[in-house]
Amino acid sequence: MRTIFFILQKEFLQIFRNRGMMAIIFLIPIVQLLVLANAANYEVRNLAIDVVDQDHSSWSQRLVNKLTASGYFKLHRQTFNEKAAFEDLQLDKADIVLMIPRHFERDLVREDKASLQLLVNAINGSKAGLANGYANNIIRSFNQNIRTEWLALDGRNGPAIIEVTYSNWFNTRLDYKVFMVPGIIVVLVTMIGAFLSGMNIVKEKEIGTIEQLNVTPIRKHHFILGKLIPFWIVALFELALGLLVGKLVFHLPMVGSLWLVFLFAAVYLWVMLGMGLLISTFTETQQQAMFIAWFFVIVFILMSGLFTPVENMPHWAQVLTWFNPIAYFVKVIRMVLLKGSGWANIQIYLLIMLAYAVVMNGIAIWNYRKTT
Repeated sequence: MRTIFFILQKEFLQIFRNRGMMAIIFLIPIVQLLVLANAANYEVRNLAIDVVDQDHSSWSQRLVNKLTASGYFKLHRQTFNEKAAFEDLQLDKADIVLMIPRHFERDLVREDKASLQLLVNAINGSKAGLANGYANNIIRSFNQNIRTEWLALDGRNGPAIIEVTYSNWFNTRLDYKVFMVPGIIVVLVTMIGAFLSGMNIVKEKEIGTIEQLNVTPIRKHHFILGKLIPFWIVALFELALGLLVGKLVFHLPMVGSLWLVFLFAAVYLWVMLGMGLLISTFTETQQQAMFIAWFFVIVFILMSGLFTPVENMPHWAQVLTWFNPIAYFVKVIRMVLLKGSGWANIQIYLLIMLAYAVVMNGIAIWNYRKTT
């Protein structure tokens, strides 16, 4: 234990003497949290819309006004020329084109039906889907209003009115930051665990001190613990700092117990530290370690449910998330902070993470002994 204490003392001195490392640990994560939480926005607003109004009636104008008043669309051009509108779509000047045919109002009155056409720029599939959904909902609402106001003046013959009351649980204001900030904190903690721990061990190889350490009376488990524990402590501090910024800046709700979050993080970090240790056994330079760690971490992040729900992924991708430690931490931190989930709700995930930590570190230590 005394040996580990001296190694820890030496590692912390190296960390605090390195100005670049200090910036990576304390400054960059906070900047990333502030930027990413504001940039990772699921809402799409101010979509540019071109309107080709060939009817030019009062109802067609009301429809255009309803679209632009929603806050989701801004009118880029209103024209009679279909070719000009299509060119705007090709040049990315318009995200969507609404085609209102001739006799739109007349057909609604006489035939009780009318047709509209939407042309959507689908280069960005996610943005196109939202634009199409917004437009269809607004047109549906407009249609309902028209039928009630003009075509169904007699309530007995008009469409049935269904009243729906609803409430939003766990995120009453539908604030995307409340959803994103916990996940971004997980990513920042992961970076500390996976990147810095592996690079720190590989650094000993680069400067040649690994051989000197191997011939000293220091045992392998002393060396490994002395290298990993400092970043375990730093990452937990990073978690506390991220939660503090989330509370003060983004008003992140913390309904559940923070002790559960830190308990899960303490186990989760040993998975990331073990991954960093395993990567260090296969690499000889910090650059190699960084690239390999980045490859695995970016895949884990994209498939963690941070940006897109796991349920929306193909079945094979959902199966892969069972082996994704980041997916478990993202799920748990949102459950505890936003829903107030307790020990009974997260214990299965903690047990999975504990097993993952044992396997990952076991393989890393076994391989480290073989290669050194």
